[in-house]
Amino acid sequence: MIKEFNTQTELNVKLEALWAVLSKDYIVIVPKVLPHIVKDVQLIEGDGGVGTIVIFNFLSDVTPSFQRERITEFDEISHEIGLQVIEGGYLTQGLSYYKTTFQLSSIGEDKTLVNVKISYDHESDIQENVKPTKTSESTLFYLRRLENYLLNGA
Repeated sequence: MIKEFNTQTELNVKLEALWAVLSKDYIVIVPKVLPHIVKDVQLIEGDGGVGTIVIFNFLSDVTPSFQRERITEFDEISHEIGLQVIEGGYLTQGLSYYKTTFQLSSIGEDKTLVNVKISYDHESDIQENVKPTKTSESTLFYLRRLENYLLNGA
């Protein structure tokens, strides 16, 4: 049964700038903001919209070595993007389903509220070694790195 975990954060950047790096430019941006984890990101299939498949290749000391994701939601009007892991990554750590959805809202001229929904399922009910609170910490860390990237003249 798919479970959900929700969290949110406020970032001190304009919604349009954050949306661009989170939804359109992430193939180039992710290795720049997470250079200690991500070696590169490759577009495997698609044009950046729903159905697009990308692969995140991690550095040699990171296990697992890659994570393949599919964009399952992409709405430029509501600034919402959903990314489902379809191979590697958390699926090698006891999860059978893992999806992160970001929804951005402007809360001021230079502030954006990011609602994060993590949907997940374990391979079995007893195997819960991947906790949504831990994965949400890495997601929030990534968002903070994007904020720093944008604030430092990206």
